[in-house]
Amino acid sequence: MNDKPDHPPKAACLAVLGTGSDVGKSVIAAALCRIFADQGLRVAPYKAQNMSNNSGVTPEGLEMGRAQIVQAEAAGIAPHVDMNPILLKPTSDVGSQVVLLGQAIGNQTAMDYHRKKAHLIQTAEAALDRLRSRHDLVVLEGAGSCAEVNLMAHDIVNFPMAHYADAPVILVGDIHRGGIFAQLVGTLECLPRRFKDRVAGFIINRFRGDRRLFTDGVQWIEDKTGLPVFGVLPWYDHIRIDPEDSVVIEGPRSVTPAVNGKPAVAVIRIPHISNFTDFDPLMALTGLTVHFVETPQDLSAFSSVFLPGSKNTRYDLQWLKSTGWATRLADFRAGGGHITGICGGYQMMGKQVHDPEGLEGQPGTTDGLGLLPVETILKAPKTTTLSHFSWDGIPGTGYEIHMGQTHLTGGRFLLTVQSRNGNRVDDQEGCTIENGRIMGTYIHGLFETPALVIRWLTAVGLPGIDVPITGGLGFKIKQYALLADHFQRHVDMQRISALVGPLRR
Repeated sequence: MNDKPDHPPKAACLAVLGTGSDVGKSVIAAALCRIFADQGLRVAPYKAQNMSNNSGVTPEGLEMGRAQIVQAEAAGIAPHVDMNPILLKPTSDVGSQVVLLGQAIGNQTAMDYHRKKAHLIQTAEAALDRLRSRHDLVVLEGAGSCAEVNLMAHDIVNFPMAHYADAPVILVGDIHRGGIFAQLVGTLECLPRRFKDRVAGFIINRFRGDRRLFTDGVQWIEDKTGLPVFGVLPWYDHIRIDPEDSVVIEGPRSVTPAVNGKPAVAVIRIPHISNFTDFDPLMALTGLTVHFVETPQDLSAFSSVFLPGSKNTRYDLQWLKSTGWATRLADFRAGGGHITGICGGYQMMGKQVHDPEGLEGQPGTTDGLGLLPVETILKAPKTTTLSHFSWDGIPGTGYEIHMGQTHLTGGRFLLTVQSRNGNRVDDQEGCTIENGRIMGTYIHGLFETPALVIRWLTAVGLPGIDVPITGGLGFKIKQYALLADHFQRHVDMQRISALVGPLRR
């Protein structure tokens, strides 16, 4: 006789929601994934809907938000699109490319998107159900503020999803931005009773100074709300976790690169920047300074300049021209400067970008910057691959996310690609001219491999900078361990664990 139930119980869920954007929800969810996984539990992250141009590729060759990839890595499992069933990639102030279960289904305005709410909710709930059937615990992450009154009727990622999952909610506030009391109490006051009753307590993030000086503040919050403060997380500088949103690089100013005596590189902060975490491994180098710059300035003092990925290549290309950046880049090149383009940045460096189908707006052609002898045609379907490649015989692993095909009319290929999504290929990729001074590639994650960082530093004339031996996932796993240790030293994990009760293993 089989005593096993036909439908095994679903995994418990725990939700991490925030008082606003960039308060630390993603990192706190990653910490919880790592801590519960260290206890021997099968843990999965989940975010019903992500709005970000910072994405990655799963082992199946599908696209999802980078934050849930980070959280999956922290949990010790492979990322899967069920962890982020809906990804919105903004292409303009009013429209986004919609990626559903890892595949782009087109561009939509906010109104178009809301009209399809019922189908999207069903898709998101089904993805969560599948995760709960395969794991012991699912850590849900919210989006932005969970108390936007005017958007609450359309919300499918914060309290409505926590309610569907019957998940207790940890509300996260950021004390560094000020107004922590108003953040927490005000958020509660904006919530209807059914949502407010789901909040189990608070985590206060990014505290600076002597924690003892905030004891009265914690007491006031607990007395005012009747809810516990599970912990006050101090600011840290010793841990590197990929950020989710480009808000962390908003509003960069003109900089003086030689102020600290170290060589510096610049990343042009274009309006629709994507996958800006490509440069995190360079930012971790103690002998190099990386600046994101938005206001056009003289570039001659920089050792190298990057044009990053873009979610709207033709728009950002016009922006480079209208702001004066195109002239600055041409002057930098003429002066012997090194320029590297990645993905959309690579496309913009060419002669022309053709969009015959209007994938990014009105159909047409935009003249490029003329820095590389290549032409690009934007066309569907979208390329999303995990790619194994080599640069001058040095192997690396990265990923590709792009709409378009780029053809060389001169120069030479930069990389050799050996496989995409596990399928063997023998392809040449990217372009380089002028003895490597000017180069471009579709490969994201180029700098995750230490040997390739050294290769690039040599190419731009900076061969003496020390590069740590450990890179890629090995480096990240160490960061997740540091994050878990930091979290457990300042947060009452016993009380948080009690929120989800005894967990099946």
